[in-house]
Amino acid sequence: MSELLPYVEGVLSASQVADTAASIAAMQEPSGAVPWTTGEHVDIWNHVEAAMAMLVGGQVEAAERAYAWVPTLQREDGSWPMKIVGGEVEDERGEVNMSAYFAVGLWHHWLVRRDHAFVERFWPSVRAGLDWVVSQQLPFGGIRWTPTEEGALLAGSSSIYQSLRAGVALADLLDDPQPEWELAGGRLGHAVREHRDLFLDKATYSMDWYYPVLGGAVRGEAASELLATRWDDFVVPGLGIRCVDTNPWVTGAETCELVMALDAIGDHRRALQLLADMQHLRAEDGRYWTGWVFGDDVNWPHEWTTYTAAAVVLAVDALGEVAGHASAGSGIMRGTSLAPHFAELALECGCDSADELARSAGRPS
Repeated sequence: MSELLPYVEGVLSASQVADTAASIAAMQEPSGAVPWTTGEHVDIWNHVEAAMAMLVGGQVEAAERAYAWVPTLQREDGSWPMKIVGGEVEDERGEVNMSAYFAVGLWHHWLVRRDHAFVERFWPSVRAGLDWVVSQQLPFGGIRWTPTEEGALLAGSSSIYQSLRAGVALADLLDDPQPEWELAGGRLGHAVREHRDLFLDKATYSMDWYYPVLGGAVRGEAASELLATRWDDFVVPGLGIRCVDTNPWVTGAETCELVMALDAIGDHRRALQLLADMQHLRAEDGRYWTGWVFGDDVNWPHEWTTYTAAAVVLAVDALGEVAGHASAGSGIMRGTSLAPHFAELALECGCDSADELARSAGRPS
């Protein structure tokens, strides 16, 4: 089966991708939950990302068990708890980014498997989750990151933009229109493009730098300009990218997410280079270390993580279209299969009219 799996010539073969997907499945709990690493906590976002990677990496049964687990922890209001350990809730806070991401996973499953019954089975859970998420939207358009904390996170809100587009695509597939999501997406996209200063300040984290591009709200020349602003702060040639700009620590998951952001804007040369650079984190059996402290030259923390392995598989799948082989779901981060970008709305921020915004730079076409 490995010859049908994604690969990137000269970086990872199909059989190596299969090994990495199998390493994720090996850490899956009997319930179907996928923790960060064995014995660690589960959150819905990383769990869904792991399911996506297992699906394209040949671990279909494990992926579908992972999806079947997701609704079991959903609450009546549509949200999920932030942390689950051994099936028990450790952190009860509902987190918007996590509660939105099931939409991306379910749309990805549709792209790969074309199983309409599977989509119908989990649609109520996706719908309830996104309804709760949009209820947390702030006046400027960002999404409050939990109901009990002030402010919106830029990386999380950028990911929600992708989730809303996946949700609308699912709604179209099932003929169950969700106009409220489209309105929320229009406001959110505007906030991510025009009001990044109104989000909570997490500028030391590389995720805040590239996620507006990865989530799809920023495209074209504006995306290239945004990535240029902090490239030298975060990218460490030959190793990958830093998680935070203050520490000499490169991390595999963030590196592969930047790979997918670069792929999304057609910068395949740098994407392929970064994917190759981070392979020093790979173990012989296909697992991936979380990160590497350069200078001290040690892997830290001393763990292999499912979310790192998942990011690698999805990055390979994305680049497989131009440098190897890809699955039918490879465009999930480029957004080519999602619902169209939302009409831009600026209702409460004092910006120009929608007609003028439509002519402004940085709006996706």
